This record gives sequence, structure tokens and C-alpha cells, in this order.
Amino acid sequence: MIAAASYAIWNNGAVCNKSYRIKCTGATNQGIPQPCKGGTVVVKIVDLCPSGCQGTIDLSKEAFSMIANPDAGKIKIEYNPA
Repeated sequence: MIAAASYAIWNNGAVCNKSYRIKCTGATNQGIPQPCKGGTVVVKIVDLCPSGCQGTIDLSKEAFSMIANPDAGKIKIEYNPA
């Protein structure tokens, strides 16, 4: 399970290869009203988000689908070092 970090947490690459436990906490103003499936997923940060990335962590499709409905697109998350 992999993810990319935005500049908000990138810290000049200090988070690269670090693992985080991610939990879906709710919907954004877009997509599915109640996207969370419950549970958590552990991901490794392997890259910096592309310039358009507005969130804190951009999950791979596989990781996202473990904690939320993929049709939601964007979700609110809680993340902690794993």
C-alpha cells in the first residue's frame, strides 16, 4: 500500500519511506455523503503529490478502496505514524 504526500507534510522528503496509518473520518463537500468503510490502512509514502494535490496524503487506489468507497474521490482522513 503506497501513497504520496503533499507539501503540507512532505518536509523536504523527510516523510519519504515512512509508514502512516490512515483512517477515513468523513466526506468532503464532493462525492458520496458517507464514504467511510471503517477500519484503517497502513501506507508507505513513496512520492511527493503532483502540483494539483490539495490534500495531505494521496492514497493509491488500492489503499483508498480499503477504507472508503472509491466513488467518493476525496475524503477526510486522520493519519498517524505507523
